[in-house]
Amino acid sequence: MKGPEADEGASASGAKTPRTARGRRTLRALLDAAADEFGEKGFHDAAIAKIAERAGTAIGSFYTYFDSKEAIFRALVQDMSRQVKESVVPRILSEPDRLSGERAGIEAFLSFVREHKALYTIIDQARFVAADAHHDHYQGIADGYRMSLAQAEAKGEIRSGDNEVRAWAIMGMNVFLGLRYGAWSSDGDPRDIAAAAIDLIANGLAQRRAESGGVA
Repeated sequence: MKGPEADEGASASGAKTPRTARGRRTLRALLDAAADEFGEKGFHDAAIAKIAERAGTAIGSFYTYFDSKEAIFRALVQDMSRQVKESVVPRILSEPDRLSGERAGIEAFLSFVREHKALYTIIDQARFVAADAHHDHYQGIADGYRMSLAQAEAKGEIRSGDNEVRAWAIMGMNVFLGLRYGAWSSDGDPRDIAAAAIDLIANGLAQRRAESGGVA
């Protein structure tokens, strides 16, 4: 039965939509608690009762918003995907040019992962628990990335090229930088890591002519 704080309709994530400020706070607490529970125990060992306990709410409140453990897991994957975008995209777009934006975006992503270490555990689990949500997480980011690269190309900020391949290549780099310097450990200044990564994006691996003994 629907609780008094949620509408009958469900959002795209599968969570019932809160209609009060209290309901929104409860939903947020449940998603944060689910991130901790799934991140620590994995999907199969996680328990709805423990999620509710971590959220500081009654188990009945869980069922006000979610029909099952899989439902909150799917909602959590979409929530984390949204949080990544909201943390990174504005930083990219706030810079005066695309390369500066890429550097700022890498810094922002590393900072996000360091604060949300469960991200990788949960997204990896989604491959087996909710394969479509796993696909949508990466495809949605890639689609946005491709379009923003095309816009930068149209402005003359980057040279022309296959922005579909570029989007996935840069995403792949960011995913593993986040794994190494965010999820596995927090060593290294994000500014220095981002500077090294943007040098690779901007200049590649080939020696510059002056460095290789050629005419500058």
